[in-house]
Amino acid sequence: MVILESIVSSVDGNGRINLAPMGPAVLSGRLEDPDAEVRFLLRPFRSSRTYQNLIETPRATIHATDDSLLFAQAAIDALSDRQIRQRVDRLRQTDWWPLNDCHRWFAVEIESVGGNDLRSEMPCRVVESETIRPFFGFNRARHAVIEAAILATRTHLISAEQIQAELARLRTLVDKTGGAAEHEAFDLLQVTIDERLAASP
Repeated sequence: MVILESIVSSVDGNGRINLAPMGPAVLSGRLEDPDAEVRFLLRPFRSSRTYQNLIETPRATIHATDDSLLFAQAAIDALSDRQIRQRVDRLRQTDWWPLNDCHRWFAVEIESVGGNDLRSEMPCRVVESETIRPFFGFNRARHAVIEAAILATRTHLISAEQIQAELARLRTLVDKTGGAAEHEAFDLLQVTIDERLAASP
């Protein structure tokens, strides 16, 4: 099953937009075929804002992007409402809010809600999509930032020793192959993770 590393935008019943990193599974269709009927499976944690938004407003926009700094900022909720609004454009008068700078976006509608008490499963169908610019992919540093972003959301699940050991490994990849954006993103995540670990009982 293909997993798309992406940023997902969702909106609550009051119109507040949220951006979150997520790896939706491609249930059917080929992403490289613009005419294919693509279906995704979103699996937000039930405690997440994304889950609450999708229960209130069952529509989301999935974005393929190589913006590692945005992945980091979205993972730790470091973007203000104003900053998010500057990054998105409303799709006509709908509840879909595509990023104005990404490779490709998919406006999706949730078909059903399942899963377990911890994590939901939301199959969804693509209503509309658009390609904005070429996708240059993830180098090792960008992959490292995404892995660090995942760690930042798991500080309550993984031991501090494991997290710090993994961060040290990932830091080497960023130092070797990263640019300014990757270094900024990784430093932001490192500070946040250190603060969260220090605050945990």
